[in-house]
Amino acid sequence: MKPVRLRGHHLLCVHGFRGMGYSPSFVEKMWEIVARIRDEHDDFPIEVVAALDEACLACPHHGETTCEAGPNSDAHVRSLDGNVIRHLGLEPGNVYWKSELIRRTAERVKPDDLDELCRDCSWLPYGVCKEGIANVRRGNVAQT
Repeated sequence: MKPVRLRGHHLLCVHGFRGMGYSPSFVEKMWEIVARIRDEHDDFPIEVVAALDEACLACPHHGETTCEAGPNSDAHVRSLDGNVIRHLGLEPGNVYWKSELIRRTAERVKPDDLDELCRDCSWLPYGVCKEGIANVRRGNVAQT
């Protein structure tokens, strides 16, 4: 089974995703990924990266190897990736089972941690990410 490639910060975004996004194609791809993450019966391998992932490739702002939404966007999203990867105790490039990543998220991430982990993220003020993490901590992955 080929692993799904997800960047570090998307490991948290998937729990709060509500359909906001950069384009219809990005939203559609994120919904596909989110549906698999939230499916309690579908455990699958995920390659954790600090780089473009499957969702990014559906975004109109992706370049060959970097995010090109703005002059500092790639550095910004890579810093978010690093924050999350370190916080979860992961290694970039390694493959983990979805269940392991959800367990680590539930154990290690509190909603208010996002203020630091996701600092300056344009989606953070909406509150959906913190709500999603709170649901994961309660064991309600499918409810996020």
